[in-house]
Amino acid sequence: MKILIVEDNESVCSMLEMFFQKEQYEGTFIHDGLKALEAFDRDEWDLVILDWMLPGMDGVSICRKIREKSSVPIIMLTAKDSESDQVLGLEMGADDYVTKPFSPLTLMARIKAVTRRYQTKEEPVEKVVETQFFKLNQDTREVWLNGEKVTHVTPKEFELLQEFITHPKKVFTRDQLLERVWGYQYYGDERTVDVHVKRLRKKIALSNRPFIHTVWGVGYKFDESVVEDA
Repeated sequence: MKILIVEDNESVCSMLEMFFQKEQYEGTFIHDGLKALEAFDRDEWDLVILDWMLPGMDGVSICRKIREKSSVPIIMLTAKDSESDQVLGLEMGADDYVTKPFSPLTLMARIKAVTRRYQTKEEPVEKVVETQFFKLNQDTREVWLNGEKVTHVTPKEFELLQEFITHPKKVFTRDQLLERVWGYQYYGDERTVDVHVKRLRKKIALSNRPFIHTVWGVGYKFDESVVEDA
């Protein structure tokens, strides 16, 4: 797996490099934000790890620019542990975040969890899920709404939409979505689900069909049949 790591702390880079070698990850370390964008455009990556505070360009800005052209999984590394900062990182398109100081073993677990569902599988038949309005290709991870391709769907957004579409009208709690989509216990941080649902809604909602509905006090459900007043 090819990982682009954008981190200006050399001791953190040295520590990560040791663990990456153990896991047989191919890591490329960049210490400057602007140079990181150049490196991203030059090659194909399976995962990007972004520090928040960087020379040249901050990690949140890099995340936003990457999301304009790619759905590659992104993990943010940040010493900013306030709720608003964490939500900002997720809203810019990050799939996960790890606060500093952190254990390398924790980061390795997050990397595996984020990428577990996105590994390309060589299968002879494409898996396609179709509904009245949507078409999802599980192999190419593409989404169409009313016959038009939905662009810039991140890996986690795809998994979230797939979970909803394959269980229409089922009410999911936030904890259930964390377990089913993220694949591990996310320390009870339900804001992650809310942020991803908010982003996904913006990408797929029609003028009178939100598709993903909030069930107050419980969680969310997917229902194509509900039409709202225009």
